[in-house]
Amino acid sequence: MCRLLGYLGKPIQLEQILSKPEHSLIVQSYQPREMRSAILNADGFGIGWYHLEQETNPYIYKSTQPIWSDLNLPHLSRYVNSHCNLAYVRSATPGLAVDLSNSQPFSSENLHQDFAARLLFIHNGHIDNFRYTLYRPIRSLLNDYTYQWIKGNTDSEHIFALVLNELQEFPEITLENALAQAIIKITEMTKIAKVKFAANIIISNGKKLVASRYANFLPMPSLYWMRDDPSYPDAVIIASEPLFAGNWNSFPERSIISVEKDLEVTIDRL
Repeated sequence: MCRLLGYLGKPIQLEQILSKPEHSLIVQSYQPREMRSAILNADGFGIGWYHLEQETNPYIYKSTQPIWSDLNLPHLSRYVNSHCNLAYVRSATPGLAVDLSNSQPFSSENLHQDFAARLLFIHNGHIDNFRYTLYRPIRSLLNDYTYQWIKGNTDSEHIFALVLNELQEFPEITLENALAQAIIKITEMTKIAKVKFAANIIISNGKKLVASRYANFLPMPSLYWMRDDPSYPDAVIIASEPLFAGNWNSFPERSIISVEKDLEVTIDRL
């Protein structure tokens, strides 16, 4: 399992959300409180953010080294100022390589399709024994664009590819519904393959956050959200574990949450 972080709201320096909280994502990389399948998240990390004023593709910085050992990150995180940030620390699934092609966030940038403009995607979860169970079934659902877009071999990237495929095949579909349909289709496959599947996901286009908490088993991986904390006014934060003491809300199980630009929060059950 990995640890996730999403922020949307008043522009802040990246370090304010990434490293300043007492139980920050950096602390969670070596001392997580709510992980059940691993002890550390030491198999790399990634950060994605959006420009404050321009409609550009998101910026990404990622590495295969543990987040606590990157000497450049403190300097970068003081420089970056954004209204929308996604961050992730990785605990690699056994058998899936620790390299940059498998590192998140994944971006839709190289897809060169307007339907998926400027998307970032991060995932905490797994498909059991993915390469031997749902690797080919998921690929069989993809069109040529999304099939060829995949560069790595993780279950996470394939889940994102299925979301992108939904967005292309059904032009009027919302991002929320595309994520829901991808999860539903994979769940149907897991029933046949008899494997476990977990999908705590955050997706953004720079204007909104869409996130899911989902698994076909119990207990489900943790996911929380918070709005307008005194330390982070005019903002919504989504995180695998609370970053600090406060009025955190646990995601309902099997749900999708949507956070709009005005910070209106909507929760729908899957």
